[in-house]
Amino acid sequence: MEIPARSYPDDDPVEKPFNWGQMRRLLSYLKPYRTALWVGLFITLLATATRLALPYLLGLAIDRAILQKNLPLLHLYALGYLSLQLIYWVASRIRIRLTNRMGQDVLRDLRTQLFHHVQRLSFDFFDGQPAGRILVRLTNDVNALNELVSNALVNTLGDVFLLAGILGMLFYLQPQLALASLVVLPLLVWASTGLRFRIRRAWQAVRIRLSSINSHLNEALQGMRVTQAFHQEEANSFFFRGLMSRYYRAYMKAIKENSQFGPLVELTGAVGTAVVVLYGVYLLRQGQMEVGTLVAFITYVGNFWEPISRLGQVYSLLLVAMASSERIFEILDTPPSIAVAAKADPGPTLRGEVEFDHVTFSYGKGRGAALRDVSFRAEPGQTVALVGHTGAGKTTIVQLIGRFYDVTSGSVRIDGVDVRQYDPAVLRSQVAYVLQDTFLFQGTIRDNIRYGRLDATDEEVEEAARAVHFHRFVERLPQGYDTYVQERGSRLSAGERQLLSFARAILANPRILILDEATSAIDTETEMLVQDALRVLLRGRTSFVVAHRLSTVRQADLILVLNEGQIVEWGQHPTLEAREGYYAQLLQAQKRFLVQ
Repeated sequence: MEIPARSYPDDDPVEKPFNWGQMRRLLSYLKPYRTALWVGLFITLLATATRLALPYLLGLAIDRAILQKNLPLLHLYALGYLSLQLIYWVASRIRIRLTNRMGQDVLRDLRTQLFHHVQRLSFDFFDGQPAGRILVRLTNDVNALNELVSNALVNTLGDVFLLAGILGMLFYLQPQLALASLVVLPLLVWASTGLRFRIRRAWQAVRIRLSSINSHLNEALQGMRVTQAFHQEEANSFFFRGLMSRYYRAYMKAIKENSQFGPLVELTGAVGTAVVVLYGVYLLRQGQMEVGTLVAFITYVGNFWEPISRLGQVYSLLLVAMASSERIFEILDTPPSIAVAAKADPGPTLRGEVEFDHVTFSYGKGRGAALRDVSFRAEPGQTVALVGHTGAGKTTIVQLIGRFYDVTSGSVRIDGVDVRQYDPAVLRSQVAYVLQDTFLFQGTIRDNIRYGRLDATDEEVEEAARAVHFHRFVERLPQGYDTYVQERGSRLSAGERQLLSFARAILANPRILILDEATSAIDTETEMLVQDALRVLLRGRTSFVVAHRLSTVRQADLILVLNEGQIVEWGQHPTLEAREGYYAQLLQAQKRFLVQ
């Protein structure tokens, strides 16, 4: 079986150079926890100091107590050795708890900031970003920073201090032997430098593959009904296995590159230790060293390669974290295309006058105009219907009213003020949308209705439901308004979900109400009830009704007929029907379809 013909685009690689400026930006998230950081660093240095003292104390015990057969002094050295080990254990335990708590606080702040920023991004960002790809940033990429901010930063400073201390002790004990033990260090530095670029690129490829997997999973779960309806489960599984194979190969390549550093350090350490033993024995025979000093020296050399190995692992971890932070900052640095004006209108209560003045709009470069020179005016309290074939520009008009996009040319004015002069959040708080594809959140029916206005009382929630005749459906449920609905409202029918969204919009008490194919999934009897409710509830509000079923817009105060992004006719139903133009053709086409 071949992989299905459809393709799934990889996430674009981020080709930013590794730089300390980005590292400083990442470290800036530690500022609120400076106290914990300094305490953790102090405790780490205390633990490191005890480790540095242990080999030296052991050497003294050999030379001054064991070889001299001084048992009381040996007991004293043993007591000191155990005391230092106890201090090291307590300090390490405190450090682990403190740094891990600090790390989780940083990740919480970063993930919260990222989620808040994503919510502020404009529609055009989500038009070009699969949901799974964004999900990777919020979960996997942030989690990849966990080890770095929790332990690696403080431990790295401790390891640097440990290395410096070991070097100092080596030269203090025997300078000639210290120089001999470091003869292989330049070789290690040269070899490890060559691995840096390959490791970084390998982990970046892993993140890209993982992003594709999460994007596909999100798409597959949302489209499960389509998959099963067309019996494409096997093809979908095969495609997923292909994505997993690509991830597996990328991950194993990254592990292969990453795993070269540890053995390289161990091999270098073994050579260095061999040099120390051979040359140390020679110095011992020449009387230039004592036995205890040689034992302490060998112990220090063994400890010397351990932090170098850890620092190599930290560097690999740092490369992974940099790849993830690049992708996180890529989103954080993406500004909302819908900017708030420097002197944005604070947002008084709108009257609901909407005017399009020679509006032209395109969804992006290389794409044709969705609207071309559109002009009309809706008075406060009017119901405006938008009709036309699919792709005529109806939904684009209502999205421009809420300023989810900015016009390419011309202007959209509400109450005589260009919408670009309003604060988008304030503007949208007075505009309510009821969409064809109703989205419900996990929670109770009451919670989903209250989403229109979070401070609404239970009585107001039920009153809104009664107004759109949804209350009678809720009464049939076992727990009424406290009935729990799954994501997207899977326990409710399509018509019931749309009635719930009606109640949500009414509860918001908007000045402008937009119904985008909002009655398409409601049966005829229910639609009549809803239309009756809307005639009362929309009184005093400006409303825009996008509809393919022309029978639902006969009572509109103004009907705008669109074709290929232009208004070709406008007026009320009787006038347009009598004109025998484009609107009349749409009516006749629908009548013929119903007869058939």
